[in-house]
Amino acid sequence: MNDGATVASTERMVGLFDGVRLTPTQRRIAHCLVQHAPSVGYLSAAEVAELAGVSQPSVTRFAVALGHDGYPALRRRLRELTAAAPGPDTAGNELQQAVRAEMGNLDRLAGQLADRDRIAETGRLLAASRPLPVLGLRAAAPLAAYFAYFAAKVHPDVRVLNDGGSLLTDRLEQAAEAGAGALLAFVLPRYPRETLDALGEAQAAGLTVVAITDSPVSPATEHADVVLAAAVGAQLVFDLHTAPMTLAMVLLQAICDAAPAETQRRLEAFEASATRRQLFLG
Repeated sequence: MNDGATVASTERMVGLFDGVRLTPTQRRIAHCLVQHAPSVGYLSAAEVAELAGVSQPSVTRFAVALGHDGYPALRRRLRELTAAAPGPDTAGNELQQAVRAEMGNLDRLAGQLADRDRIAETGRLLAASRPLPVLGLRAAAPLAAYFAYFAAKVHPDVRVLNDGGSLLTDRLEQAAEAGAGALLAFVLPRYPRETLDALGEAQAAGLTVVAITDSPVSPATEHADVVLAAAVGAQLVFDLHTAPMTLAMVLLQAICDAAPAETQRRLEAFEASATRRQLFLG
């Protein structure tokens, strides 16, 4: 299956789970199906269970939760969804195809943003959190730092959490004690265990967890109150984070829109300071 058809079938498969309340075990199965989209329609229940690290009866219950009589019926549906279908233009070499796949990821993100109310509500939640901790470990650390760099220009107290270890929980608890109400977390493949543990610790500390992740069935959903999904490009040796980065900046726009007067005041103050210190050449 070509890259375009793979992306298209994966998107159709994700649609299977829309509006269905899944248990953590069922979300693990759903994530496994999405990750192995081209082949899952030909796997047995036992093979899916082994891939997902769950029991075979759990796979059967998962199929029933999606409205099927059992796994054989779900497998037939999966075969339909993963059948080769026209996808984005895949002409050109592998580098061009990778870029075009990213264009497809951005196009799907644009479609999701038709629901402006959800983004606006999340922006208000994060704008009201004083301080605002922003978590990103390993591959997600640069995204957290990039978001925080700009967020600090419109928010009075942004705290980047991009180092793991025993101090991470301390910093989460300190943020909660200082008045934080929410945590923004970037959770991207390969989903560091330490990141997922930190989300649980954040919830235990009373923080509302907002996760930017690559899929609505990623492991982050087990510990997040709000999940915002943007696909990661996987056509090159290392992942492309174009869509998650774009989603992060859209969310920052929503934070600005939540407090326009304060945003304008803080931006003007920064520009005055930058001019006085001659920070920039242009």
